[in-house]
Amino acid sequence: MAKSALDKDLEKVAQLKKAAQSTGRSFAVPGLAIVFLLGAMVLGALSFGSGPLSYLVILASLIAGYMALNVGANDVANNMGPAVGSRALTLAGALAIAAVCEAAGAIIAGGNVVGTISHNLVNPGTVLDAKNFILVMMSSFLAAGIWTHLANFLGAPVSTTHAIVGGVVGAAVISAGVSAVHWSVLGAIVASWVISPALGGGIAALLLALIDRLIVERADKAAAARRFVPLLVGLMASVFAMYLMTEGLKRIWHPGFAGVLAAGVGFFLIGWAVSRPWVAARSQDVAMNGKSVNRLFVPPLIFATALLSFAHGANDVANAVGPLAAIVDAASAGSGPSDTVALPLWVLVIGGLGIAVGLALFGPRVIRTVGEKITRMNEIRAFCVALSAAITVLVASAFGLPVSSTHIAVGAIFGVGFLREFKTNRGIPNPAVQPRSTFLKTSHLNRTPREAVENFQKRERRRLVRRRQVLGIVAAWLVTVPAAALLSAVFCVMMSLAVAVTLA
Repeated sequence: MAKSALDKDLEKVAQLKKAAQSTGRSFAVPGLAIVFLLGAMVLGALSFGSGPLSYLVILASLIAGYMALNVGANDVANNMGPAVGSRALTLAGALAIAAVCEAAGAIIAGGNVVGTISHNLVNPGTVLDAKNFILVMMSSFLAAGIWTHLANFLGAPVSTTHAIVGGVVGAAVISAGVSAVHWSVLGAIVASWVISPALGGGIAALLLALIDRLIVERADKAAAARRFVPLLVGLMASVFAMYLMTEGLKRIWHPGFAGVLAAGVGFFLIGWAVSRPWVAARSQDVAMNGKSVNRLFVPPLIFATALLSFAHGANDVANAVGPLAAIVDAASAGSGPSDTVALPLWVLVIGGLGIAVGLALFGPRVIRTVGEKITRMNEIRAFCVALSAAITVLVASAFGLPVSSTHIAVGAIFGVGFLREFKTNRGIPNPAVQPRSTFLKTSHLNRTPREAVENFQKRERRRLVRRRQVLGIVAAWLVTVPAAALLSAVFCVMMSLAVAVTLA
């Protein structure tokens, strides 16, 4: 039946309403970001006060706010992505939990003093006065923010630490020459490109294989779950207790090795004892098929995700505002870089709120890449990724290995994805590793060429890790340091010229 003129007019009105709402949202997001950035500038101006270099501090507050937005949009997604991809958390729920925990970690446990990035990367003999040092920090900060912003737009998880390191290297070289940089430190960072994902992926795959063997592949899943899930929850509680004490709270508390070990044992027993009755009740109430086994891991996964966010906010807020703290210190003292600098509360507020706002406004794109576009996640796999991230950081810290939290999380997702692919394709011949004639003739699964083609097509359908995403992410990792260095060098020259013209 043909639609009446009134029905057509109503449809047009509904379409216009949807278009207006979409347009309103597209303007609201950058509008809220601009309001936050202006607030960061005002807070910097009111908190620092007057002085010959106060205008640079105000501009640096703006850049710090911009960097904090990008840290929230990119880094935090690594913690949230697996939980969202497994459907253990909705996107809105993940954003709310992460925003609160990241901001709380940054403001409560961000610490009073941080070591400056410049002290680690720039040789002590390098002579930089206060103004030039501030320009180096500002240009490196801006370059890191822009590069991370581009990565966010493309949905690529990159390391903001590496972006800032690249920025400092580029600006230091253009300002004071090649000898200004500690190249051995940069070499350790390059090594982390391999160490971080390899450790994260290996530990996550090992955890997943263990859970599959002990619970998922057992005939009596209910009995296996009652026996082993509380032990896994206890392990998670133990690892995260030690992780928070050694990493998340390290700027405000130093309990020592014995205290950390005692806390690990204590929280293992608490986690085991608390989870036992809950797991026992759930295993009696529902049929223990694969889906219900997965659901047993939802509460510990949500808990782990929240703790990862708190620790990230406490530990990585220095990525967002550490250079701002160094700039404030240099502007106040009228001198170049210091070994350690004070981290004022107003600087922590810019970092903590910026991370939370950036996550809420711009985080969903990277969250979807990490949680959905690399490989399919469920609750058990996401639990393995979260637990692997904490274990990897603990192991790396114990051996003094440089690691990246971004690379660890993404490497863990690669690990569980490739393990699934290996197990799924077990027994199917792979023509890529043997000659075509041998593949067609010798395999008992390939009695005819047609059967060989069918097996090949079956293997192709079972590629459970998207190669395009893997290659894109690895390429972004490799390009981050040189790209940020180049951008920073350009910005440093431009800022130096601008300041010279202004003061002339």
